Amino acid sequence: MSQLRITEIFLSLQGEGRGAGYPTVFVRLTGCPLRCHYCDTPYAFSGGEKYTLDEILQQVAGYDVEHVCVTGGEPLAQPECLSLLRALCDAGFRVSLETSGALDIGSVDERVARVMDLKTPGSGEMQRNRMSNIDFLRADDQVKFVITDRADYEWSCEQLKRFRITDRCEVLFSPVQDRMNPTQLADWMIEDRVQARLQLQLHKLLWGDQPGR
Repeated sequence: MSQLRITEIFLSLQGEGRGAGYPTVFVRLTGCPLRCHYCDTPYAFSGGEKYTLDEILQQVAGYDVEHVCVTGGEPLAQPECLSLLRALCDAGFRVSLETSGALDIGSVDERVARVMDLKTPGSGEMQRNRMSNIDFLRADDQVKFVITDRADYEWSCEQLKRFRITDRCEVLFSPVQDRMNPTQLADWMIEDRVQARLQLQLHKLLWGDQPGR
């Protein structure tokens, strides 16, 4: 019987991406092969409890909302994540996946909206970017750059041009809380006419760094 190791399942508002503001059930899988300097969920690196697919679906359905976000850690680090995504779609949920971009996204169910990071130099994990994932991006997907400083910003702008990412999908620039002034980032984006959306993490504005919110 298929099982996944889960850190938490909870109901909140989606704080990022296209679904920001919608009541959303989050399924946070345990484990991540990356160690980004700004990670805000290190509690998901280990531990967790094992759930069957049926147990996860039953708990998600109990919240009675349409949107479901599978996140981590790095959810694709667990091979059964692909089965979970497919099962959630089959059950009629609107499913999104938050992934680091370090693992192959090509086998993810085409009904899933993928929010994929490209790790900036400030993350400390830039070398883990799987740039071949860009070939799999569709219009419903989003690419997120988490910005720590001017160097990260300039690197991100360079990737947009080099890989023509905005021709494939929507792009998000997200400032690291307490490290990158969002007003400064906004000013740079306006000055350079960057074809990306500035994203502030709604859940942190509302609840700070509380787990499960």
